[in-house]
Amino acid sequence: MLSSRAIRRWSFVHTWSSLVCTLFLLMLCLTGLPLIFHDEIDALTGDEPVAAAMPEGTPDVSLDMLGSKALALHPHRIIRTIFYDPDAPHVVKVGLVKSMNAPPDTMHFVAMDSRTANVLGEDGQPHGVMNFMLVLHTEMFAGLPGTLLLGLMGLLFVLALISGVVLYAPFMRRLPFGTVRKTSTRTRWLDLHNLTGAVALLWILVVGLSGVMNTLARPLFGLWTMQSLPPLLAPYAGQPLPATLTPVQGVVDSVRARLPDMEVTSVIFPTTQYGSPRHYVVWTRGREPVTSRLFTPVLADAQNGRLAMAHGLPWYLRALEVSRPLHFGDYGGLLFKLAWALLDIITIAVLWSGLALWFKRRRGARP
Repeated sequence: MLSSRAIRRWSFVHTWSSLVCTLFLLMLCLTGLPLIFHDEIDALTGDEPVAAAMPEGTPDVSLDMLGSKALALHPHRIIRTIFYDPDAPHVVKVGLVKSMNAPPDTMHFVAMDSRTANVLGEDGQPHGVMNFMLVLHTEMFAGLPGTLLLGLMGLLFVLALISGVVLYAPFMRRLPFGTVRKTSTRTRWLDLHNLTGAVALLWILVVGLSGVMNTLARPLFGLWTMQSLPPLLAPYAGQPLPATLTPVQGVVDSVRARLPDMEVTSVIFPTTQYGSPRHYVVWTRGREPVTSRLFTPVLADAQNGRLAMAHGLPWYLRALEVSRPLHFGDYGGLLFKLAWALLDIITIAVLWSGLALWFKRRRGARP
C-alpha cells in the first residue's frame, strides 16, 4: 500500500510528465489517425501511381530497360536507386540525381509499370496531404532534432503511463472497475480518464514504445553503417567509380538465387557518399508476414556482379523494423486498421481528459 508521501511523489511525476508531453502526443495521435489509412487515402487522392490491370503472371521487363528509359527522359542525370513501390503493385521507381554527391532531397523519381515500362508519373520529393502528415508526425519539419524531441516526449509519455498505473492501482481496490462517479464534474472527468487509460493501456504502451524506437532509426542505422561497412569497403577506399556497370538485372537475379526466401525491395547504385563506390547495395526482405519487416542488405560487385556480402541486420535494427508495423497498424487489413483507429481515438480521449483535469484543478486552486 502506498503511503501518502509516495502518492504525492507519484502524482507529481504523473502530472508533470503528462503536461510536458501531452500537446506533442495529441499532435501525434491526430496525425497518426489518417496515417493508419494512408493506402486508402492515397488511392482516393491519386497521390500514388497505379499500374494498369494485366493478366496474372505477366512478366516484368528488365530493370536495365527501366533505368535506360528514365535516363532517356533525363539524360543529364544519373541513377542513384531503383526500388519497388511497397504500396503499389507492379510499380518501380527510378531515383535520379544530377551528380553522385547530390543530397537525397534533390532526387527526382520516375515511376514506371514494371511489366510494360510505361511511365506512370514523375515527381521530385513526395508531396500531398499524407506526406505532410507523415513528416509532421515523424519529425515536425525539424529533421533529426525534431525526431529526437518526439522520442523524448514518447519516453515521458511512457513514464506518465507507468505513474498513472501506480496511482490508479490503490483506487481499483475500493471501486468496481469501470465505475464513473457523478458526485462532481471533476470526479466524473477523473473516472473517465482512468477508465479510458486502463482500457487502452497495453495498446498505448506498445505504440508509445515502438514510436520511441522509430525515432532512433536514423541514429541506429548510422551506427550500423559506421561499424559494419568500413571494414568491408576498406579495400575499395579512394577508388574511382567503375567506368561501366554490370547489368543491374543480373545482379538482382543473382541475389534472388542466393536468397530464395527473400524478395528484392531496392537497389542502390555505386556511390561515394551513401554506399560503396564499387558495389551495388541490394536490399531484400522476407516474403512471409512475420519476416516481411526483416531486411537483409547484399553487396554485389558493380563490375562483375559477384556477390560480396549478405548479412542480416543486427538485433537492434531488426527490433526496430519489427516495431514499425506495430506503431502504424497498417499491415493487418481494414478491420485491424479500424481497431487501431478506435484505440487511437481512445488515447486522444485520455490525453484530453488529463488536460481537462489539470485545468479544473488549477481553476479550483485559485483564491
